[in-house]
Amino acid sequence: MRKPRPTAKHTPKPRLPQGLPTKEALTAFIAEHGGDVGKRDISRAFGLDGQDRIALKAMLRELKGEGVVEGKRRRLHVPGALPAVVMSEIVERDEDGELIAVPIDWDEAEHGDPPRIMVKLARRGRLAGPAPAIGDRVLLKTEEIPEADGHIRHTGRVLKLVEKARAQVLGIFRKDRQGGGRLIPVDKKNMGRELIIPPDFENGAEEGDLVAVEIVRHHAYGLPTAKVKERLGSLATEKAVSLIAIHAHAIPHVFRRETLAEADAAKPATLAGREDWRALPLITIDPPDAKDHDDAVHAVADEDPENKGGFIVTVAIADVAWYVRPGSSLDREAVVRGNSVYFPDRVVPMLPERISNDLCSLRPLEDRPALAVRMVIAANGRKKRHTFHRIMMRSAAKLAYAQAQDAIEGRTDETTAPLLNDVLRPLYAAYAAVKKARDAREPLELDLPERKILLKPDGTVDKVVVPERLDAHRLIEEFMILANVAAAETLEEKRIPLVYRVHDSPSLEKFSSLREFLKTLDIALPKTDTIRPSHFNAILARAEGTELSPLVNQVILRSQAQAEYANENYGHFGLHLKRYAHFTSPIRRYADLIVHRALIRALDLGRDGLPESTTPEGLAEVAARISAAERRAMSAERETIDRLIAHHMAEQIGATFKGRIAGVTRAGLFVALDDTGADGFIPAATLGQDYYRYEESRHALVGERTGEVHRLGDRVEVKLVEAAPVAGALRFELLSEGAYVAGAGRTRSRGGRREESRPKTGRRRYGPH
Repeated sequence: MRKPRPTAKHTPKPRLPQGLPTKEALTAFIAEHGGDVGKRDISRAFGLDGQDRIALKAMLRELKGEGVVEGKRRRLHVPGALPAVVMSEIVERDEDGELIAVPIDWDEAEHGDPPRIMVKLARRGRLAGPAPAIGDRVLLKTEEIPEADGHIRHTGRVLKLVEKARAQVLGIFRKDRQGGGRLIPVDKKNMGRELIIPPDFENGAEEGDLVAVEIVRHHAYGLPTAKVKERLGSLATEKAVSLIAIHAHAIPHVFRRETLAEADAAKPATLAGREDWRALPLITIDPPDAKDHDDAVHAVADEDPENKGGFIVTVAIADVAWYVRPGSSLDREAVVRGNSVYFPDRVVPMLPERISNDLCSLRPLEDRPALAVRMVIAANGRKKRHTFHRIMMRSAAKLAYAQAQDAIEGRTDETTAPLLNDVLRPLYAAYAAVKKARDAREPLELDLPERKILLKPDGTVDKVVVPERLDAHRLIEEFMILANVAAAETLEEKRIPLVYRVHDSPSLEKFSSLREFLKTLDIALPKTDTIRPSHFNAILARAEGTELSPLVNQVILRSQAQAEYANENYGHFGLHLKRYAHFTSPIRRYADLIVHRALIRALDLGRDGLPESTTPEGLAEVAARISAAERRAMSAERETIDRLIAHHMAEQIGATFKGRIAGVTRAGLFVALDDTGADGFIPAATLGQDYYRYEESRHALVGERTGEVHRLGDRVEVKLVEAAPVAGALRFELLSEGAYVAGAGRTRSRGGRREESRPKTGRRRYGPH
């Protein structure tokens, strides 16, 4: 977990000269002062200069090599240090009755057991609503306890009660002929563990209802008894399968009455205070099923003789800040939702449709307010300068990705034909220039398949496809990245607080583990103190087109940190950018709305900008909340896809499939099927007549007696033996044999030559960023 950097008030205070510290004293000092300091802070604290500073540099290099401290952007921190603001779950009361919490997002594999935090309730009047209790999720501002000598080394003041404990179990109600019914739990962990619901405890539940139940008693023998507390919706058809994820993850999906009233009362923006850009032929390029359009683009060759071969690229983004003002009901609900959530059968929007699909959607040939950035691009693709403008625009056309690509390849239609020469060709020419700078920057080039489920009219699965990756997709992606960088640069220059989109580099421990694993494949990863995306790209390029490519992509992906939002900048490793902020999707991401408001304030573009009262601590709180909301959305979306595919495959019990090992744990193997991307589990106990030992460094299960190896990325053939559609779980039986150890780092197959990997189609590069 990333440790946010200390604000100015946490800067270490100068000490009297003490001379060069020991390694132990140096580590203690870094941890003592928030776990995040710079070399200048250390030199000032210990009174170092001259030769001492040279020795300090060498000492820090040794500590980094030993993994005792880590360095990011010229700052140092102790691995596993607790952030100043952290989303936590209250897990128990200690013997003195004090509430104890642990961080939700803690990497136990990397940092060991999560730290226990003694919860301090907020001062009277500061925390609205009920007091927190066991099982609740809270946002804590943490402090280390001076000279702590027990297991509790931190206290945490409650900033916000984010989610009350859910002492209920979710499941699908199934009627029994004799009366009453059973609950089929929706959680994979409870697969096969049904609950009995007596007739008196049905509470009106019908066959196929998603219900929340309370377990009223356990029995020494037989199934526990439960009582229906709430009917949450009908799942008589799979069309409503996303309801499970919505309720399981407590995703807010019903707007409050006052929020809808505020949206309905909103009036279209006027030209007052805006530049009139309605004559500029901006166009939107989106998926064919997109309902809201929040970004439009335009490019033209730069006529400036000093920028020969360059372009002027314009990105216009819907002016959501005009309609969603700070502190309004729309704003309060948007920050709780954090982002829109996209399911195959529905969207749970961050903002009501009156805002997202109407007033802020950049519909063709309709006046819409926008915040635009005009960027001057050199012939080599590098951005020379940029300016932001608050405008009124009128989109010239709405295109789908494939439609734009067809036109540039000579297959125009009645919409694209008039746009080809003056709009589309300049856009693609500008992209060709921008791509040069992108390639020179060398962002991380992970190549991962992305599946998309297509539904029938009744909501059941029609087919699963891997959409083709087009230059039209890359064009929009690169222009959006340019705009996001421009926003971050402007706000830093104006010294306005913002929320960055950050992505930390891999920890030295993960990098070292990856190096050791790649050795088993006869692939060398260089030893270095400065990890760059290019190091990974060289490995990916070497494996491309070989049977090892999927495996190498997976293990490199697993070595990466998770992108998140933060009020302090430590760069974006995956994109290889020093500063980056989300600006281009304020309809669906709250972080972008904050950046819009910050730009309005920084450039004096209106009175609806970021409030002057906004503090770094306040933004840190918001960043933690929307990062958690993003992870919640990703989990819900993934689980819904798993459930839809499990429904789709439930009638194929006994069928055989080809796939690849996508995960290895002590408990068994996870397999992803080729055709659908469906994930299923093979328990280790069913693998064969052997005991299989988990070897983390090799991402493999290895037979103690036979030496048979089942490794991440291996091609396999499996038989479907069980499907639990409600839980989205599949269980397979392994039909193919593993490899057998024949020497260090090499294997041979007893079951015949392995299949070659399929050609790459419809894959995406690194993301989401």
